[in-house]
Amino acid sequence: MKIAIVNDVAMAAEALRRVVASTQEHQVLWIARTGLEAVRMCEANRPDLILMDLNMPEMDGVEATRLIMEQSPCAILVVTGRPQDNVNQVFRALGAGALDVTATPVLQGQVGGDSELLAKIKTIGKLIRHSAEAPPPRQVQANGERGDGQVTTLVAIGASTGGPSAVAKVLSGWTAPPGCAIVVVQHIDETFASHFAKWLDDQLEMPVRVIAEGDELVAGSVLVAKTNDHLLLDQNYRLGYDAAPREYVYRPSVDVFFHCVAQHWRGDAIGVLLTGMGRDGGEGLLAMRRAGKTTIAQDQASSAVYGMPRAAAELDAAQQILPLDRIGVSLRSRLGAKLNSGWESSPNI
Repeated sequence: MKIAIVNDVAMAAEALRRVVASTQEHQVLWIARTGLEAVRMCEANRPDLILMDLNMPEMDGVEATRLIMEQSPCAILVVTGRPQDNVNQVFRALGAGALDVTATPVLQGQVGGDSELLAKIKTIGKLIRHSAEAPPPRQVQANGERGDGQVTTLVAIGASTGGPSAVAKVLSGWTAPPGCAIVVVQHIDETFASHFAKWLDDQLEMPVRVIAEGDELVAGSVLVAKTNDHLLLDQNYRLGYDAAPREYVYRPSVDVFFHCVAQHWRGDAIGVLLTGMGRDGGEGLLAMRRAGKTTIAQDQASSAVYGMPRAAAELDAAQQILPLDRIGVSLRSRLGAKLNSGWESSPNI
């Protein structure tokens, strides 16, 4: 791949250059020292992938990501020192269209930094080439007792590129009505999943927590997948994780979870597929529709990357294709009609 580096610190930029140059698969196309310079260089000579820092003079990485995705869209990986110390900026960048985040390797002394970055680049390369085909969903065996039956409606949300802010927008300003549980499958590295859940919890009125192996669905809460393994729902309504299929590039896979909902969930369900690169979630959303569940996909104009929702549209998997600011409204309307219960309305509606 042709890779660009955006970093104002000379040592960090050199460390990234050396990592990229250490392989025969990739080449450094150009190096920019500011976000503004990156926007201009990307317009003139678009790379396959940009390694984007966050804190830079003239224009930070968040704004640069937003402008590049608007003007010269390409894959962007946030590479910054100690991402856990810049949570708000990281999720703003992810919301603007960055695919993932990792820490900046240094010239010496950071064990595993090079291999982690190269692994991220390899995964993004697969996404760009669309080389990974979705295998059939794994059949899940029962491994626990059914919950107490309090959850009667399940909202399953899948997202990738641009997903964090999109999920927050869909769920902000209201609380789920009685009997409703919400599960979010966001493509994000497991090292940052807990930060995503905490960040989302700060944005919403509903409690947010990560899903542990064997958890049951919880009414009134937002549950977030937390590992690079695929999230499963079994016939007893227990949540769990499985690494198989290991070769599947989308991790955790929206398709895998949506197929589980279609196969096992006997109550009302709404599947929502939001912005993202690739085609993950389209087949699963179609399975949910065929199982009699309600299905919604984000429209092209409001998507940071119109890949996953496009796949759903091409498969006729979505009963509704809506702009982002209408998806939350549709959810509330449908949940109210199904459950005949009140909820806290957003002041923006």
